Order: sequence, then structure tokens, then C-alpha cells
Amino acid sequence: MRNFTNDAAFDDTLPVADGLLEIGNLVHLDSLRTSMEAWFRRKGYLPVQDTLRLKERTR
Repeated sequence: MRNFTNDAAFDDTLPVADGLLEIGNLVHLDSLRTSMEAWFRRKGYLPVQDTLRLKERTR
């Protein structure tokens, strides 16, 4: 995910399906959300009034 965030902290993040990421335990969700929202907005994929929603999946 460094392509999206330009931050090594998110190297433990991997897209696994459309709309689904596998995220390592050391990745802070709030930081990831902020960085990905900024990237999506720069690309025009996420309008300013919208937010990216991340949730932890439990098994």
C-alpha cells in the first residue's frame, strides 16, 4: 500500500479483493484511513463530503 500512502508503516497492508484489504496488526486504522482518503481524493475517486469506512473483521 505504499503506492497509495507513501508511508512504510503501511507495508503490511495488502489488497485481497475488490473493497477488501488485509491489514497487519501493527497498522493503525485511523492513519491508514486518513492517508487513503487523501489519495482517493487526489485521484477524484472520493468526493470531499464522503469518508472511507474501515472496519475490523473478527473471525
